[in-house]
Parts: sequence; structure tokens; C-alpha cells
Amino acid sequence: MIDEQSLLETDIEEYLKVHENKDMLRFLTCGNVDDGKSTLIGRLLHDSKLIFEDHMAAIKSDSKKFNTTDQEFDLALLVDGLQSEREQGITIDVAYRYFATEKRKFIIADCPGHEQYTRNMATGASNCDLAIVMVDARYGVQTQTKRHSYICSLLGIKHIIVAVNKMDLVDYSQDVYRKIKEDYKTFAEQLDIPDIRFVPISALKGDNVVNKSEAMEWYPGATLMALLDTVKVDTDKNTDDFRFPVQYVTRPNLDFRGFCGTIAGGIIHVGDVITAMPSGKSSSVKSIVTADGELQSAFVGQAVTITLNDEIDVSRGDVLVKSNKLSTASDKFRATIVWMSEAAMQPGKEYEFKIGTKNTYGRVNKIDHRIDVNTLEHIEESEMQLNEIASCVVQTNSPVVIDEYVKVKGTGSFVIIDRLTNITVGAGMITETTVAGEDQPQAREYTQSEKDLNAFIRATFPEWECKAVS
Repeated sequence: MIDEQSLLETDIEEYLKVHENKDMLRFLTCGNVDDGKSTLIGRLLHDSKLIFEDHMAAIKSDSKKFNTTDQEFDLALLVDGLQSEREQGITIDVAYRYFATEKRKFIIADCPGHEQYTRNMATGASNCDLAIVMVDARYGVQTQTKRHSYICSLLGIKHIIVAVNKMDLVDYSQDVYRKIKEDYKTFAEQLDIPDIRFVPISALKGDNVVNKSEAMEWYPGATLMALLDTVKVDTDKNTDDFRFPVQYVTRPNLDFRGFCGTIAGGIIHVGDVITAMPSGKSSSVKSIVTADGELQSAFVGQAVTITLNDEIDVSRGDVLVKSNKLSTASDKFRATIVWMSEAAMQPGKEYEFKIGTKNTYGRVNKIDHRIDVNTLEHIEESEMQLNEIASCVVQTNSPVVIDEYVKVKGTGSFVIIDRLTNITVGAGMITETTVAGEDQPQAREYTQSEKDLNAFIRATFPEWECKAVS
């Protein structure tokens, strides 16, 4: 194995080259509040010797004021940087940290555990390959543990490490660990998570985080850091279905017209025959351009500019696909929605939907059922409240290019935006790309504030053809 420390001291260019070619793992820590998520990340960084001396000195200084442990310094302060987080000893917003080992690079998303911040957790999990679900050994599997695990399953995370933390507070009991392991396995049987691993740890003491624990010799498995270094995620991405949502059309001169964006799925080569959707016009790839020069091929996750051999009409919001594997253009589909707003979601109310690079308006026609995250039971509901998850039928005002989320995340997910406040109020994962025979929702009662706003707009802008509400 290459000695990176020697390279860093003797050949900085070779060191950077080695570092650049490492694969990347994005993971998050989640679970119930105060299960030790921030402390775990601090321990990973500390025991891997990835904290600068000046940063460590600042943490030791802050620990005198905010310390929630009996240690010399509070490792959680490495990621809990907000004043309110330090005062309360909790995580409120998603915090990101970056580090690397000799084997790979990592991006960590430290997610909050409070139920009211479930939306923050869902946001942090949306781009991750793996989740570390923290469980407090004293309390076992709790409601928020199940909620976060279910959201990870919804978001297509295929790898979960269940870290049973605070083993030092239960005398490193193997029986406690086994009971939690069985409880979680029973719940996870209902989830679509193919790879689940378990490790007993103490983030505070450092047991089984980076270094093997002498107090838990009964545990034969790898440490948490070893699992992160070796988990295989390169086969998780869809390389079969090419999807390229067009972000921007660039025309720097008369001889160049390119389509910019990030590849959401699949692989594209120069010469491949593509179709622009929803128009259905076809052409072939002339070149694939990047800031570092032209490529012969590009794959999922790369940001590129594609030029075509024919002048077909393509604009922002369109999707380029291979002609032999088309996507679906639909204005009515079924999706699982996570609601993120204090104001309830009401079927029939018009929202803005952002799917890939396409913005359109639409509504939820029908709530099929709400999903109880504790039992995964389906419950009939007429509206959705904050942090609730439900299967719904969505109707858009114009056809959008979509796929099922399990097939292509980039064209199988969307966010819902309130038209008046411009705030993101929900996120969805598409489960069926076409739905037929669904009834339209009954007309809903408008609130007095909506009536007043409508009257104001009609009086102020009489040239606008505003629809009156009563």
C-alpha cells in the first residue's frame, strides 16, 4: 500500500494524484435524538488523526463552556457548530464533514434526531450511499430509529450500518446488543434494504469506532471504520438507462450549441443515438465537452455539455435519453411523498413541482394512504401533516419526463414548492409513472386570506385574467 504520509512530504503532486483517484463514499448518521451521532463523527475524525491542532485547541476551549460529557473535550462540538446546537447539546441542521483514509474519500452528513427536523434528515439522506443508524444501547430501537430507517429505504439507500452506541453504559453487555440486533432485524424485514450490518460501539470511549475494543472481545466483526472502508457501492448506480436533464443551453458562438447538465443515469458515448423528450426528436451525440477537454464517454454523476449532429429543439427541462431505452412522459403518476411543512397538504391545492430541471404546476389528486412508520400500516387520510409520509396520486398541468425512483433517482424524484411563499413543502419519490382512471379531487374551500389576496390582485392588476374564488 502507498505510504501517503511519505508522499505528502516528498512528492505533493503524486500525493494529490493518488488522492484524486480514490473513490468517494457519501454517508449520513441518523437515529433518535441524543443517540451520539455528532460524537461518533468527532471520534472518527479524532482517532483517524484528521483534526488540525488549532481546531483541536478551539474544541478544548469551547468544551469548558458547552461540554456535555465528562471528558477533557466534547467531540460533538466538531460538528455541532451553531450556537443553539451547542447550548442545547443537540443537532438542528445537517452538518457536513469531509475526510479521507488511505482507501477512499468520505462526505459525512450529520443529521438531526428530533422529529420536528425529519425534513432536514430526509434532505441530508437524499444523496447518500450509506446510512449509519445510531441506537442507544440503553433504550433500544425507538420510533425515530424506525422513521429514519424507513426514510432511508424510501430514498433508495441500499447499505445500512446499525451502530449500537453507548455500550459502556450497559457494561458492554452482549445480551443487550443481541436483543437490539434482533429487534431491528424484525422491523427491517418490511424495508427494502439489502445490506444491513451491525456493530457495537462506544463513540465516547472509542470502542470499535476506529480501533478494536478490548472490552467487547465477544464481537468478532470489523470496526465501524473498517466497514466504511470496505463496503462496495460502485454497483448501486444505474448504468443502463441514460438520462440527461438539460439544465442550460449554451451558445457562445454560431458554430457551437451545447446542452449542459449532470447525467442522472447511465452512460453516453460519442455517436450514440439519443431522443429528446418529451418532443421525441432524435439525433446522435457529436461531442461530450467538459472543462478539462472533450471525452469519448461520460457516466452518471458527471457534469458535461453535449452537442448533437442535428439542430433539434431542446431546451431547459427537456431530458436526453438513448433512443433504445426511452423514459416516460406523463402528467399523472403515483408517488410516495414526505411532507415538510407546518401547513397541511390538501388535495386539490395547486403547488409548483420541480422534477429534475423541469418546473411545472400541479396538485395532489388523491391521498391513497398514510404510512405509519412504526408499524408500516396503511391509514386512510384526507390531508397530510408535518413529517407524515403518504402514497399519493399527482396531476401536473403538462407532461413531465419521469422514471420510477428505484430505477433512476434523478428523474424519479421531485420537490413540492408553495406558490405563494416559494418554500419547499414536500419531497416525493415516484412509484408509478402512469396512473389511469383516478377521479379528480373535490373542490376545496378557500381560506379567507386566499380570498383577500385574490381580490387584491384583481383590483391592483385588472388586466390580469384572475379567477375569482368564493
